[in-house]
Amino acid sequence: MELLALLGCALLLPAALGQGCPPPCSCHSMSLSPSPSLSPSLSLPEPGALLVDCSSRGLRSVPALPRRARGLLLHNNSLASIPAGALDSLRHLRLLQLGDNPWHCDCRILYLRLWLQDFSAAALAQLRCASPAPLRSKALAQLAGSELGVCSRPPPPLCLQFFWRDLILIAGAVITLLLAAWALKVSKKLVCQLALGGRRLRRSILKSRKTQ
Repeated sequence: MELLALLGCALLLPAALGQGCPPPCSCHSMSLSPSPSLSPSLSLPEPGALLVDCSSRGLRSVPALPRRARGLLLHNNSLASIPAGALDSLRHLRLLQLGDNPWHCDCRILYLRLWLQDFSAAALAQLRCASPAPLRSKALAQLAGSELGVCSRPPPPLCLQFFWRDLILIAGAVITLLLAAWALKVSKKLVCQLALGGRRLRRSILKSRKTQ
């Protein structure tokens, strides 16, 4: 049983930590020397930092990404949008390349725009719409809400994190209250049973004395 438990932990731990390299990307640790494939401004300063290179893979969607990634290259793909929440877990990210993608500027681009506003204004300024035709070549940072049509504004990434945290805390509090109420009910029932048993015991003792 212990061997099976250890094997299960070994299989589940990498997925839980989000450290696997997603296909068809390549992952490697950056050294102190800048990579020849990157401009000097894109080299990661800390040795051993994880760089996830998904560039030039023809991607139409973003794969599951390692949470400990410090650098992410998604440029020169076929990404039209990024699903809401896809980048929220990348709390250690310091480098991001998203250029040369055919971004479709409708309501689905709102998440990426809001996320980049918090992450890097310079990264946001580099992105431009490829479609629809009226917005072609327009910078994402300059998009007006009326140009995207009627959209339900998604909450910012930090709000999503706080929402799930608060939801878990509320659920834990409710479960604790239910357990406390159940324990109180059981304890009251136990006290009543003990009191009743004591009365019956006293009555039986009195009856035994009278018969004597």
